[in-house]
Amino acid sequence: MTAVVPANPPLRPPVNGLANSFVRDRPWAALPQGLAALIRAENVRLGPEIVREIRRQIPEYARPLGGGFGVGIQRGATRALAQFAELIADDAAPPEESLQVYRALGRGEWQEGRSLDALQAAYRLGGRLAWRRYAQVARRAGMPPAATAVLAEAIFAHIDEMAAASVEGYSEARADAVGTLRRSRRRLVELLTEGASMAVLVEAARSARWELPERIAAVALASSGSGSNGNSNGSSIGNGGGSATSGGGSGAEGYAAVAAGLRPLAFALAELEGPEPCLYLADPELPGRREQVGRVLADRRAVLGPVVPVGQAGQSLRWARTVAARGTGRGAAGAAPGLLRCDERLSSVLLLGDEELVRLLAARRLAPLDGLTEKRRHRLEATLLVWLESSRGSAPEVAERLGLHPQTARQRMRKIEELFGPALTDPDARFEIELALRGRELMDGPAEA
Repeated sequence: MTAVVPANPPLRPPVNGLANSFVRDRPWAALPQGLAALIRAENVRLGPEIVREIRRQIPEYARPLGGGFGVGIQRGATRALAQFAELIADDAAPPEESLQVYRALGRGEWQEGRSLDALQAAYRLGGRLAWRRYAQVARRAGMPPAATAVLAEAIFAHIDEMAAASVEGYSEARADAVGTLRRSRRRLVELLTEGASMAVLVEAARSARWELPERIAAVALASSGSGSNGNSNGSSIGNGGGSATSGGGSGAEGYAAVAAGLRPLAFALAELEGPEPCLYLADPELPGRREQVGRVLADRRAVLGPVVPVGQAGQSLRWARTVAARGTGRGAAGAAPGLLRCDERLSSVLLLGDEELVRLLAARRLAPLDGLTEKRRHRLEATLLVWLESSRGSAPEVAERLGLHPQTARQRMRKIEELFGPALTDPDARFEIELALRGRELMDGPAEA
């Protein structure tokens, strides 16, 4: 019977003398080392055959062997066959450079936009072809059936290692792509907020794979400490611990539900990881878009900024954040969760844009109330504001809106006339008084009626 290898090959213990776990984990360790030389000789013809059959039988690879694709598939087949012979020769773990070849094949599949199905099919096909040819080598060399069975196991164990490395490479490439896209989108949010030039925005949007619209609106999310309970205490506009729907926690962890809800909405560009989370919505005036975002944000306080040309996106966000920073007052975000439309509160945005100026105006125009007790002042402020806002300015109308007896409203109005005098008949003075009252309500909360 033909010898397995050239003269005096080094042999390992026979297969039936090995522990089952040893054979299972490293089946090539049970094969004669001299078999490696015969396999290397067979690989000269086997490598080209495997490449040819892969291209013939697997549609994804049925194309000319040019560029990186051709190099990758030929290098992968050659390296796989050579590595198998090396395993038999010295039972060493595959070197890192060999595994890198298979990782690169996995990365290539991701970059080509394919799943791993085609590559796994190529591995299985290569394994079958290798087994047929190596089995013939084993028979010619006179290897016993038990050793031939171990050879088959060794081939497919090697294929498993290759496939695992390719899965790792595929996962790495996908993670890299997701990370790169996330960074590109974060950068686009920054550029929109900063008011970058249109040329810069167009290029950034291309990198972020986000279609740049003509019109846009920002959404400011209330700070991560606020949710359905409405207890926001600052101007942070929170993609925070507790649940993602209750508003607790911090950072992207607490916004997982928001991120998941926004993921199908291609028109939404979100930055949920920073201290002031926000969104940009492309063409939010299109039917259904505001409603879709509103459903995602239903249990969070959020403010939708005015719709503006895309070059003014940062202004929309600034105005939305101005309103979101206030949790009280009729014109502000309010304690209830949900999406508040800033377009419906533009006067509030104007007043909140310069709080110091509004306080100065209030100090001057509301000075007649300074000598009263706090409780009395608040009641007269509430009455005066309703009086100025009412269509007729009558005591019954004021009383109805405040829930008072008409006589009580009449008494308050007489006191107000006494304190403010001619200012109540001067259009400019009346306008500034109303601004002062509205601004104070926005900043300090509504006065007690």
